[in-house]
Amino acid sequence: MMRFFSVSHICAGFVAVLVGYTSAAVIIFQAAEAAGASPVQISSWLWALGIGMGVSSIGLSLYFRTPILTAWSTPGAALLVTALSATSLNEAVGIFIFSSSLILLCGITGWFEKIMRHVPASLAGGMLAGVLLQFGMDIFKVLDDEFLLVGGMLAVYMLFKQVLPRYVIPLVLLTGGGVAFFQGQLQLDNLSWQLSAPVWVTPDFSLAQLIGVGIPLFIVTMASQNVPGVAALRANGYQTPVSPLISCTGFTGVVLAPFGGFAFNLAAITAAICQGKEAGVDPDRRYLASVWAGGFYLLTGIFGASVVALFAAFPTELVMALAGLALLGTIGNSLSASLADHHEREAALLTFLVTASGINLAGIGSAFWGLVIGLLAYHLQKSVAPEIRKAYIARQST
Repeated sequence: MMRFFSVSHICAGFVAVLVGYTSAAVIIFQAAEAAGASPVQISSWLWALGIGMGVSSIGLSLYFRTPILTAWSTPGAALLVTALSATSLNEAVGIFIFSSSLILLCGITGWFEKIMRHVPASLAGGMLAGVLLQFGMDIFKVLDDEFLLVGGMLAVYMLFKQVLPRYVIPLVLLTGGGVAFFQGQLQLDNLSWQLSAPVWVTPDFSLAQLIGVGIPLFIVTMASQNVPGVAALRANGYQTPVSPLISCTGFTGVVLAPFGGFAFNLAAITAAICQGKEAGVDPDRRYLASVWAGGFYLLTGIFGASVVALFAAFPTELVMALAGLALLGTIGNSLSASLADHHEREAALLTFLVTASGINLAGIGSAFWGLVIGLLAYHLQKSVAPEIRKAYIARQST
């Protein structure tokens, strides 16, 4: 029983949720406001998202004994900020149900898993490294602005990484929190605890809105969220079947859409925090980190906006440095795996560079395009290049 209360698991789960909420919660508020949601309805959105992510993360992690973390679709929320300005809240809910139904269909039919089976491990590693690279670089971008805060966290990380690897991230968090407290950077004055409650909104289905907003929301969620989410699992050595995971996120979205659960998907960045070595020495027990993250998700759902305000009380530089240090090991392992096979190195490198570039084409993020270009290079090298070499040798011998 006591093994369930491992400090490394609890801290990894907390850091994952902290990073997820502080980096994207404001977009959720903007999306809800764009749809015309009232403050009570916005609180319901946070309730639905927290409960949905919490229950699905805990359930999937316990069932598969794998660190599986779900999340809301951040690119999807960004899309909704502009796309929902011309819709009613009832039509928005209809869009959420439609998009989640398409995700559920992809899971039930196994289409998504069949596609992902053709992605080599080296390309998955390259994509994950590209997704996470910015987090590692952010450590040093904020070092100049908050030298004492970030420098102290970095020093503790380097001092204790080799001596106490299981506790290095908790120590980094305590160091950052202590420095921020003594510098007066923790903004806790306006914090009040209020329970959130679900508010039902009857869906209204408009064909034009389903096509114009629902399909883009589905594509963005699958391409920019679920693809790197699966890559994170594979890059960290977990071969969990994908179809049940996708089905679960789609079903969760269908059920919670009337309360504001606009889209659920597999997490990538925050999941990597629970899947790396910092989350626990034994990879077979890292699923407990995701279980703890799910528990923290449930708290964020129950207390809604109050928890968002609590996370917002942490200095931005502290959160950025904490995320980067927690992901250093995963970035290194992903790069190592992507470049290990020299036959696949160039394709993996292209995947990494395109993903890290942050390009956004047709509203779809760089992770998808990195994978597309990497797969193209991979198959050209495997199939076309040998044929060209054979033809060249044959021509030279005649």
